[in-house]
Amino acid sequence: MSLKIVVLAKQVPDTRNVGKDAMTAEGTVNRAALPAIFNPEDLNALEQALRLKELHPGSTVGVLTMGPPRAGEIIRQGLYRGADTGWLLTDRLFAGADTLATSYALAMAIKKIGDVDIVIGGRQAIDGDTAQVGPQVAQKLGLNQVTYAEEILKIENGIATIRRHIDGGVETVEAPLPVVITVNGSAAPCRPCNAKLVMKYKYATCPMERKGNEPWSNLYDERPYLTLNQWSVADVNGDPQQCGLSGSPTKVKAVQNIVFQAKESKTLTSADADVENLVKELIDEKIIG
Repeated sequence: MSLKIVVLAKQVPDTRNVGKDAMTAEGTVNRAALPAIFNPEDLNALEQALRLKELHPGSTVGVLTMGPPRAGEIIRQGLYRGADTGWLLTDRLFAGADTLATSYALAMAIKKIGDVDIVIGGRQAIDGDTAQVGPQVAQKLGLNQVTYAEEILKIENGIATIRRHIDGGVETVEAPLPVVITVNGSAAPCRPCNAKLVMKYKYATCPMERKGNEPWSNLYDERPYLTLNQWSVADVNGDPQQCGLSGSPTKVKAVQNIVFQAKESKTLTSADADVENLVKELIDEKIIG
């Protein structure tokens, strides 16, 4: 059977490079001040989607992301690896969204896409570490969900068989389609970009990314596939009050880059007295206990 697969992907700030300008005055992440990367676990999810496409002829994979116009790079990275299309949700009304507002916007976009068999994304994004968006999307769409997936073993007769990693071991579960799946970072890594696909899609952009004077501007009329889908709140029939800051009850107070440094060191022997004194000191300092 052919499948219609939507991959939820996010362009995230590289949390290895958090500086003093990481936050705005409103308490939101200043994404313009940080290097942007493809969320790592979303790449694991993309690989699972591409494997399903290979196993089920006629299947399609689309990348759905939300962010400023530069987030179109996430769709291009998906196209370079074998995705067929993509959708960028970009609108000032989407800005500052927490997981609740983000999942609402994504759910409305998936409804607009329509007839989706599998929605798949990473377990969580490295700029939030909440693991809430996938399950919230499933709840808003009224779909089955499987979390912490490591591999989609097969799709047969409208049933997905999935191996998932849980505390204490691994389990294999079945879920009827349509289904929302979130994938662990321990799943298979994503394949590299394909050189031929890079050449095909390197000029693919959403309209808001274009300056209008690019030497290759004529290509957009000749090759419609180079124009990425760009949707606003109105395009997905969204309620502005449930999007962005207006729809976000969660506010980030501060982001800090903390470096742990040892202030002192002690050398202990294996004598019982030294060990007992160390344990007592750790308890007194409320480090353990």
